Amino acid sequence: MPTNFTVVPVEDGRKASPDYEQDTLREEDEEELDLSPSRLSGDGNPKENSPFINSTYSDKGSLYDGKNMALFEEEMESNPMVSSLLNKLANYTNLTQGVIEHEEAENEEGAKKKAVKSPQMGTFIGVYLPCMQNILGVILFLRLPWIVGTAGILESFAIVFMCCACTMLTAISMSAIATNGVVPAGGSYYMISRSLGPEFGGAVGLCFYLGTTFAGSMYILGTIEILLTYIIPNGAIFTTDKKEEEAEVLLNNMRVYGTCCLALMALVVFVGVKYVNKLALVFLSCVVLSILAIYAGVIKTIIEPPNFPICLLGNRSLQNHDFDKCQKTEVIGNVTVATKLWTLFCDGTLLNASCNEYFQKNNVTEIEGIPGLLSGVISDNLWANYGPSGMLVEGKRQPSVPAKDMSRDIYLPYVFNDIATFFTLLVGIYFPSVTGIMAGSNRSGDLKDAQRSIPTGTILAIATTSFIYISCVVLFGACIEGVVLRDKFGDSVKRNLVIGTLAWPSPWVIVIGSFFSCCGAGLQSLTGAPRLLQAIARDGIVPFLQVFGHGKANGEPTWALLLTAGICEIGILIASLDAVAPILSMFFLMCYLFVNLACAVQTLLRTPNWRPRFKFYHWTLSFLGMSLCLSLMFISSWYYALVAMMIAGCIYKYIEYRGAEKEWGDGIRGLSLNAARYALIKLEEAPPHTKNWRPQLLVLLNLDTDLGVKHPRLLSFTTQLKAGKGLTIVGSVLEGTYMTKESESKQAEQNVKSAMSAEKTKGFCHVVVSSNLRDGFSHLIQSAGLGGMKHNAVLMAWPGSWKQTESSSSWKNFIETVRETTAAHQALLVAKNIDSFPANQERRGEGTIDVWWIVHDGGLLMLLPFLLRQHKVWRKCKMRIFTVAQLDDNSIQMKKDLQMFLYHLRLDAEVEVVEMHESDISAFTYEKTLVMEQRSQMLKQMQLSRTEREREIQSITDESRSSIKRKNQAGRSTSSNHLQVPQPEHCPQKNEAQLIHDRNTASHATLNDKANSAPSRVHMTWTKEKFITERNRNREANIGVRDLFNMKPEWESLNQSNVRRMHTAVKLNQAVVSKSQGAQLVLLNMPGPPKNREGDENYMEFLEVLMEGLERVLLVRGGGREVITIYS
Repeated sequence: MPTNFTVVPVEDGRKASPDYEQDTLREEDEEELDLSPSRLSGDGNPKENSPFINSTYSDKGSLYDGKNMALFEEEMESNPMVSSLLNKLANYTNLTQGVIEHEEAENEEGAKKKAVKSPQMGTFIGVYLPCMQNILGVILFLRLPWIVGTAGILESFAIVFMCCACTMLTAISMSAIATNGVVPAGGSYYMISRSLGPEFGGAVGLCFYLGTTFAGSMYILGTIEILLTYIIPNGAIFTTDKKEEEAEVLLNNMRVYGTCCLALMALVVFVGVKYVNKLALVFLSCVVLSILAIYAGVIKTIIEPPNFPICLLGNRSLQNHDFDKCQKTEVIGNVTVATKLWTLFCDGTLLNASCNEYFQKNNVTEIEGIPGLLSGVISDNLWANYGPSGMLVEGKRQPSVPAKDMSRDIYLPYVFNDIATFFTLLVGIYFPSVTGIMAGSNRSGDLKDAQRSIPTGTILAIATTSFIYISCVVLFGACIEGVVLRDKFGDSVKRNLVIGTLAWPSPWVIVIGSFFSCCGAGLQSLTGAPRLLQAIARDGIVPFLQVFGHGKANGEPTWALLLTAGICEIGILIASLDAVAPILSMFFLMCYLFVNLACAVQTLLRTPNWRPRFKFYHWTLSFLGMSLCLSLMFISSWYYALVAMMIAGCIYKYIEYRGAEKEWGDGIRGLSLNAARYALIKLEEAPPHTKNWRPQLLVLLNLDTDLGVKHPRLLSFTTQLKAGKGLTIVGSVLEGTYMTKESESKQAEQNVKSAMSAEKTKGFCHVVVSSNLRDGFSHLIQSAGLGGMKHNAVLMAWPGSWKQTESSSSWKNFIETVRETTAAHQALLVAKNIDSFPANQERRGEGTIDVWWIVHDGGLLMLLPFLLRQHKVWRKCKMRIFTVAQLDDNSIQMKKDLQMFLYHLRLDAEVEVVEMHESDISAFTYEKTLVMEQRSQMLKQMQLSRTEREREIQSITDESRSSIKRKNQAGRSTSSNHLQVPQPEHCPQKNEAQLIHDRNTASHATLNDKANSAPSRVHMTWTKEKFITERNRNREANIGVRDLFNMKPEWESLNQSNVRRMHTAVKLNQAVVSKSQGAQLVLLNMPGPPKNREGDENYMEFLEVLMEGLERVLLVRGGGREVITIYS
């Protein structure tokens, strides 16, 4: 936590007053965590909690009040003095991960802050001992001799070497990560999550937690197996006389005793971690004595081999705990009588009793089970002896006469394989014996110096145990007979632990040592697993695990311990050590794989923060370790490997979907940045091919006065068009300067992001501040995107209120945007009535998407409906394509050619050719053009002074109304397209009036029926008297309709180019309305703006007429390149 400091200036030898010092101390004591908006980053997340910079103080005004550093006084709030920085570094303490957040939560609730005191341990007791205890555990004493006998010395050596190499390479990678900064509690999880991100960290961390928890189950099962098999074999609760039920009865006993042992160990862990560490010394001393006893026994076999005879019938090994003499008969008082062995194979004690066929044909032989190091038995144990379940354990040197009937062998006292054996199974069973390398890093929060202790202790522990394992493989194979090695439970040596028969001075040294070794390893697992879960829960990346982040006042994870005990009970209910071990291998191997991956990624990225103190690492070693882990996963069990990966994948996707967003500067983010940079550079080399072209959209949004999105359906339409593919940039502009609009810009960006999230629009948001909207949108069109990932199309809404607004900026901005996209060779999509477009939740039923293909500008018109129909909103709509045939075109041939073209494009659409013959320009068209030009001239007056404006209006009125008497007519009406202009008589005052004209929305045939249609309004400056006159004139009844033929003199003065354009718009609109008025969406070619800027306002009128009477229209203007092709 940052340390508060206050600089007290002392001038002219005067000291600060005592009252001031008391106030300062009181402020320090009452300091609380500041969660004000100033501490929040732009995305609303708290800034990184650093004890060195950006610290918040209760009284910033008292930070610095002297004169020596006055030049830097404005920076003191964010950047502390060097003396303060060094003071904080000296007082820095490594608190347990999550404790700070827990304390902050308590402060917010008003609870009293409590200091968390955890045991501070060094390398030996904190790392080396836990690793040694977990590694030298159950597998060494209970399964390694059996693995050597089954796989042979050579293959066992390969198994041990692969597993130890895997853990050593992983330890090297882990050491590099652990020394690259402070490692709080949760060791391996913390390293993976901070290196690969919260998704990978959470997924692998939870898998590693499950593996550590099941490891506790395995150690407890090993403890109970030693207890019931070798220490108190008569202590079984369940017994049976049937040989085929012995295995199931043993499992039930393991379940009962294992549950009791688990409860006892959980109680010890609950009391406190320091007691576990005190017991660890006792347990490890037993383990060390056991290993020393093994090496002492090997040396003793050279001088005098121990006496552990085994009995063989032919070459078959016998269980000799039901007889005492290895012979069929014996002579007592010159009388030959049957032994106990005879009664096991024959029907009675008489010598002429019926006996087993194999028993009759083969002799009984007694050999030494531990022949010694110099006996040469190593040559017999070099090679493997795999077999199915129920296979007899047989010697290699003894003769044997086979028998025909072997059906009763299972009921005879032979030694059998209890499970099928093969190389990959033994790898899975053995690997958990080397998984203790994380025992120290899991408890990193309890270490004095985790950066120093974790690498040193872990690597020393692995080196020590690797030597022990490899030497034991060779010594076991050189000293013990093969049939004894393959006897998993020691039935052939009177139920002695096989490894115990080699020990000196007594087998009980190994039995007791292995028992306490398993107990210690189980306690270490039950200590580390809850802390790992607590670290994950306190990070908050998995919402439903947050309850397990709480614990006792001293930081012990109580709730996590309860969950760990519950999961551990599942492993105990499995009750088979050989069945639990491969499950652990998968989870641990996956964790080690990602530790190696994290180190390799960080090394290759060469991020500035990657500065580990441990220098003996290289990315090639990390990749080798990662490859070895992946290979061992599939060697051990390919189906378990797939299940473990699926579990990790599900956790990954859950965290990605529901988990909290975290920015930890992880390597995956850095890898993404490098990959993005590389991809952008590659994309810059050449433009995309037509087959790869897709609309990369720049969506231009308008914001309302509350900085909210004015047309959210524009984002919905973007989602439906993109379906999450390609690039989407959502941009908007605020007027002003960035210095004054900085906060509003960030607020607007947050609002846009919220709208994008609500509409499920995947893309990027960019809000710029510019002096005017025109320049802002121009900057976005020019500079949005990066390198090859730039937009190639612009989507915007049609300015529907361009006629009603006083300012002409809206339609001028729109036309300039059209010109700029054309100049930039970008496509343009303009949506009219965007608010009536369907939302993402709606479904368009039976309907059509109509495409009016007037000119070919790259094929974008035909590509857009195909993309829209990929979305569920438009999926049921059919596609229709209309094209226009002129007088000299063959419409039948055009339809055939268009159908063939669509067939090659693999597009399903109906085709229709609309014939538009040459016709005279109608009076309706002249009227529309006349109104348009009158309105255009009147809008120009908005820029003139009052006197000039009145003169210009009078001039316009004289020219356009020459046949009308100015002062003698009181209430003359015009057609619905005629612009009524009152005569100005007096202009004494500046009053606002409205110049009204009616706009036709129907065809020319209904002109005379629409005389009273709702007018559109154009604001102009007028006198009060003329405004009253105009209002009275509109109120008069019986408004006459002007004869159209009287307007011919006015028509002659019209611009003929505008007349032709209006004629095209009217005719095309009539055709579109007649065919597509009921369509769900209409796509039209968008005509370009005029080259002469004086006709811009007329261009808007042409587009308005073109779209008149249609509900949803998308105007499309191509970017000047082909975007669709018939070639594969």
